[in-house]
Amino acid sequence: MPQLLALTGSPSAHSRTAVVADHVLRRLAHSGFETAHLAVRELPAADLLSARRGEPEIRRALDAVAEADGIVIATPVYKAAYTGLLKAFLDLLPQDGLAGKTVLPLVTGGSLAHVLTIDYALRPVLAALGARHVTAGRFVLDSAVEHGSGPGRLRPELELDLFQAVDEFADALRAADATARGGPALTAAP
Repeated sequence: MPQLLALTGSPSAHSRTAVVADHVLRRLAHSGFETAHLAVRELPAADLLSARRGEPEIRRALDAVAEADGIVIATPVYKAAYTGLLKAFLDLLPQDGLAGKTVLPLVTGGSLAHVLTIDYALRPVLAALGARHVTAGRFVLDSAVEHGSGPGRLRPELELDLFQAVDEFADALRAADATARGGPALTAAP
C-alpha cells in the first residue's frame, strides 16, 4: 500500500489547517494507507531558513518527502498565497522533489475571496517540483472547522466534500501503485 505524508505549512500551534490535514490522514489510514504528518513549523527555524539540508531534522523531513508515494500539502492562505513557512520548506526540495508523486492540495482561509489560491499559487509550484498528478484540491473556510480542545471537528457538509477529494486522491494513488506494479488499478468500494 502506498505511503502518504501530510505537510502542513501553518505557523500556528492551534492550526485549523492541521485539523483538516489530520481528518484527511485518519480517513486515509482507515482505508489502509500508511500515513504520517509533518508540521513544517516544528522544524528548527534557523536550519529551515538557512537551507541547511544536512541538519538531522531537516534531512529526516526531506527523506520523508522522498520516500512518500503521495503527499497532502495543506496550508492556510496568507497574503493570497500559501505560507512563507511552506515556501521555505518547498525551496529545500530538489527541482524534481515531487517527481512520481500524487499530491492533494488543501487550503484553508477566512474568505471565499481566496478560493483560487490552489490553482493560482499552489498548483504551479507543485507542478514545477515535478508532481506526477495533482488531484483536485479543496479550499476550506475557517468557519467550517470547529477548533477547540481535542482533535477539532469539521462541519458535516465540509466533511462530505473533503472526503470526496480524499477518496479521489486515494483512487489516484492506488492507480499509480498498480501501474508501477504492472497490474490493474484498484478502486475504493463506494
